[in-house]
Amino acid sequence: MILSDKEILIEIEKGTILVEPFDRECLGTNSYDVHLGKFLATYEDEILDAKAHNKITTFDIPEEGLVLRPDTLYLGVTAEYTETLAHVPFLEGKSSVGRLGIDIHATAGKGDVGFCNAWTLEISVTQPVRIYAGMPIGQLIYFKVEGEVERPYNKKNSAKYNQRSTKPVESMMWKNKF
Repeated sequence: MILSDKEILIEIEKGTILVEPFDRECLGTNSYDVHLGKFLATYEDEILDAKAHNKITTFDIPEEGLVLRPDTLYLGVTAEYTETLAHVPFLEGKSSVGRLGIDIHATAGKGDVGFCNAWTLEISVTQPVRIYAGMPIGQLIYFKVEGEVERPYNKKNSAKYNQRSTKPVESMMWKNKF
């Protein structure tokens, strides 16, 4: 079951959902709008290796915006820091963003109970498009969980994305054993 706007507000009051900064105007009927942070990153190498630590270069989005190009994966970040301690958060792109040909995540739209961080975005575009820091980029949807969670994400030793960051975070696939 997806939380309604009233339920999201109740959970914020209870402290099970945190959004910083929080703006009541960003609360939709059953979602919360998040915005593009001021940092983007791209991988330094053309060929990425799933078993290697692939380095990224991080840069600011200038005030006049930045044109994104097809065939490049951009890592972005939400301007909002979130904590979701009792629900499963899903990040989806806004339809207005999709209609510009911008995808904000390749596969990682679902968070875990206990995810506490800004969201790294896996941005790709179908044609050149200018983007701006602070623009609405996606929406968080919260699902109720059936049953008790044994180990929330923020309590797992194996969690790779627990370090709080205002910048995009590269893939940590290389930390997996395979």
